[in-house]
Amino acid sequence: MSERTVGFAIVGAGVIAPFHARAISELPNARLVGFVDLQEERAAALGTTFAVDHSTDLDAFLERPDVDAVCVCVPSGRHAEVGVRAAQAGKHLVVEKPIDVTLEAADRLIAACRANGVKLTVISQHRYDRGVRRLRELLDSGRLGRPILGDAVVKWYRTQEYYDSGGWRGTWELDGGGCLMNQGVHYVDLLQWMMGPVESVSAHFATAAHEIEVEDVVVSVLRFQSGALGSLEASTAVYPGLPERLEITGTGGTVIVEAGSIKVCELKDEKGETSPYGAKLRTDRTVDDESGADDPAAISHLSHREQISEFLGAISAETEPMLSGEEGRKPLEIILAVYESARSGREVQLPLVSPKNS
Repeated sequence: MSERTVGFAIVGAGVIAPFHARAISELPNARLVGFVDLQEERAAALGTTFAVDHSTDLDAFLERPDVDAVCVCVPSGRHAEVGVRAAQAGKHLVVEKPIDVTLEAADRLIAACRANGVKLTVISQHRYDRGVRRLRELLDSGRLGRPILGDAVVKWYRTQEYYDSGGWRGTWELDGGGCLMNQGVHYVDLLQWMMGPVESVSAHFATAAHEIEVEDVVVSVLRFQSGALGSLEASTAVYPGLPERLEITGTGGTVIVEAGSIKVCELKDEKGETSPYGAKLRTDRTVDDESGADDPAAISHLSHREQISEFLGAISAETEPMLSGEEGRKPLEIILAVYESARSGREVQLPLVSPKNS
C-alpha cells in the first residue's frame, strides 16, 4: 500500500521551525503547508523562504483539510495548550522537546491525542544519531553486558543576550527550567533510554553566570531501577561550549558518544581482559568519523528528518511512534525530579506524584 502525502503546518516560527521545515520538505510523503505565529513578520519571513502560506490565525489553519499534522514549535510551556487544540481538530502532532514543562500538561496532551485518535511524537532527534544507534545496538545484542554506570554531560555556553532575546527564555513558566530542561533534555532522554527507568535522584543546581530565574549549572546523581548508578551534568555557562557526551559502561565494555559520534568503543569480547590493573585508554581518536559533528545544524536537520519519517510510517501503519507521548514524558519526569531534589536538598524517588493525584 502506498503512503499518502501528509500535509504539515508548523506552529511557532522561531529558531527551531526551519529545521522542521527542511526535514518535511525533503520527505517524499510529506508536504509543508505553512507557518503560524503570533508575530506576522516572523510567519511571513519563513513563509516566503519556503514558498508556503503563513498566518497568525491558528484556528484557521486547523480548519484546513490540507493540514493533516502540526509541528508544535512554540515556547515549551505552551506545548500542551497548542497541542490539545490541534488534537481536538483531528491533527497528528510533532511536538518539540520537552513535551511540556509539567507532568499535568504532558498528561493532558497525551490524553487529548488518545481521545481524538491522533498520533503524537515528541522530538528527541538524537536517538537517530549514528553513534547513538550503534550504542543501542550493542546494548540490545548483549555485547556491552549489563549496564552498571551511565553519565550524560551537556556543557554548553549561552550568552546573556541569548536569554534576553525572548521573554520566555530562562523562565520557569514557559522555559520550564534552564540548562537541564532546555539544553540537557536530549541527553536525559538518551541516558534513560540506555540505562532504563530511574529509581531516585539527588541533585544540586545554581544560577552562576546569568541574570535569569532558572539554573545554568546542575549536577545530579541517579540510581536506576536495575541497581546501576549514573550522573547528569549540564550547564550553559561553560565557555565557549563543549561537545555533549554520553558514557555507558556495562560488564562487557564502555562506549562514549560525543556529539552523536562514537569516540570510544571498548568491548571485552573483542579485546579480552586487561591486566589486573586495567589499561589506560587513549581517547585522542574518533571511532565513528561520519557523524557530521563539524556541522551541528546538519546533524539536527537530518535527525529531525529521520524522526519525522518514522512518525509518518507510524501514521500509515497505524502504530505508535518510537518516540510517543509516553516516551517524551520520561525525561520530563526525571528533570522535574532533579529540580525537586535541588530545591529540597533531599533524595527524590520516582515516579513523581502528579498534582492531580496528590
